[in-house]
Amino acid sequence: MLNDKLNVLLANYAVEAHKIHNFHWYVSGPSFYNVHTDLDEVYGAMYDQLDEVAELILMNGGSPLGSMDSFLKNATLSEAAEGFKSPQEIFKAILADYEAIRTLAAEIKKDADAEDNFLVSAAMDEHIALLSKTIWMIKQSNK
Repeated sequence: MLNDKLNVLLANYAVEAHKIHNFHWYVSGPSFYNVHTDLDEVYGAMYDQLDEVAELILMNGGSPLGSMDSFLKNATLSEAAEGFKSPQEIFKAILADYEAIRTLAAEIKKDADAEDNFLVSAAMDEHIALLSKTIWMIKQSNK
């Protein structure tokens, strides 16, 4: 059950990484250059999180999802439509997704604690902290 939820988290990270890459290509507006550059870092970090979750599933005796098809079937997040978007639209979408991912990570942590699975619990602490920082930064930039 824990590995099933971790695979949903993995799928969400995969979909979100691709979504942010899509936003990177299709950002428009006066702050294009800064947002385009920032999104480079954001999707890079998202791919790092994806890799960490896949390795965590393996360390936990499970099998991580590996195909785009399986990511799309298991993710609770949706892809972004192609087309140009403003930075405001982009960061609104990223904020909602990061909050959803953080909620799932907190749920996984709770389940891991109930099973005395300290490896998964500690990993979720790190994910929750990173997600929370990014959520805070996005909210600060929209004031």
